[in-house]
Amino acid sequence: MNKNPHEQSNSERRQELQDDEETFRLQQEERRLETGKRSATFAWIINSIYFLVGALEILLTLRLLLRFFGANTKNIFAQFIYNFSDPFIAPFSTLFISPVFGGGSNILDVNVLIAIIVYSLLGWLGASVVRYIYAGQRAV
Repeated sequence: MNKNPHEQSNSERRQELQDDEETFRLQQEERRLETGKRSATFAWIINSIYFLVGALEILLTLRLLLRFFGANTKNIFAQFIYNFSDPFIAPFSTLFISPVFGGGSNILDVNVLIAIIVYSLLGWLGASVVRYIYAGQRAV
């Protein structure tokens, strides 16, 4: 059974439209997957920044508390905290003279407080830069 040329062109056109619609849907899905991938990478970077800065803040807070409460410097835990946090405190170590209490065993290490504030601000700045870069890529 032969179809007339008009019916044949309509069915061909219908098939072309269906093919175009399928291609469009596939392109949308690919864009959605790419956006999801970028969002996951963005979230991982932001979470990593917050995790690392948070871990550093905990380390520095432990150092601050150990010094404030006059922890025994020969204790293995105290030595570990001091040795591990030394590189992070080094840029601030001679910034201020820290007040001493209780006959010299209790020290309010102002330099550690300054380091905690500075590293918090740097973490916030780093996360903000990543957000700015991500927002710029999303606009493209």
